[in-house]
Amino acid sequence: MQNPNFQDDPSLQFRKSLEKNAFEDISEKIIAVILFACALVSVLTTFGIVVIIFQEAFGFFQEVSFAEFFLDTKWTPLFADRHFGVWPLIAGTFLTTVIAMAVAIPLGLSSAIYLSEYAQPKVAAILRPAVELLAGIPTVVYGYFALLFLTPLLRNIIPLEIFNALSAGLMMGVMITPTVGSISLDAIQAVPRSLREGAYALGITKLESIFKIVLPAALSGIIASIILGISRAVGETMTVLIAAGQQPKLTINFAESVETMTAYMAQISGGDSPRGSLNFKTLYAVGALLFLLTLALNIVSFWIANRFKEKYD
Repeated sequence: MQNPNFQDDPSLQFRKSLEKNAFEDISEKIIAVILFACALVSVLTTFGIVVIIFQEAFGFFQEVSFAEFFLDTKWTPLFADRHFGVWPLIAGTFLTTVIAMAVAIPLGLSSAIYLSEYAQPKVAAILRPAVELLAGIPTVVYGYFALLFLTPLLRNIIPLEIFNALSAGLMMGVMITPTVGSISLDAIQAVPRSLREGAYALGITKLESIFKIVLPAALSGIIASIILGISRAVGETMTVLIAAGQQPKLTINFAESVETMTAYMAQISGGDSPRGSLNFKTLYAVGALLFLLTLALNIVSFWIANRFKEKYD
């Protein structure tokens, strides 16, 4: 009598296959649960931050009216004669951001155009990491470089205070250049080669094809990079804290010392104001306003990226 060959038994192989599939299904479910937990941690962290900020800000607005916060033109919460008008902080933030973007947009966009359209592949492979390396420099280094090198240099040319918005804005512009340049470069490189070749076939020069074909096709990504750069400038802390000073003024004079929203938050975070005091609550009121500003910028960036996004076959 011949012994059965269990290796060739179809029922045994079928059972093993079912056990293997069941094990793989369990493993995939466990991995999915772990990944979901990681994503949930990020969401819950963001939610917790938002809840704490607006909870403390609500306590601030129970003592200070919205009219005083948004209509007063003086910000002196730490003085005996206290005023809580946030506009000097907004003006300082706006002034340094405008100067920064006046530097970052032309530098970042020009570097993106060169690396995408003109640079040889070997040169681009070296220059792009070198440009992006600027983003890895600590912002405190930028701040002291602006204060100790750039400000004395500029004071030989134009009259500036030791702490001023111009030096801080210029340094922020250099710092934000990799953000604008990197995202713009990705957007430009995403434009199909066929559009360029079609332009050349019509007799258009390379420079004309860049400004009439490539840049309009990559417009959504370029605008998104600019708005993200603005968000980065609005949220910058150490550079403006060190180089721009801590004098809240409702001014557009870049030669004067100003204070931004983030610089004031860093000042209060130093521990001089007791926890629970009105001065301490101003930290959360300004933080809530800053959060809403950056959230609005991110929403606009997302909308523009989807509204003007070009699709190619």
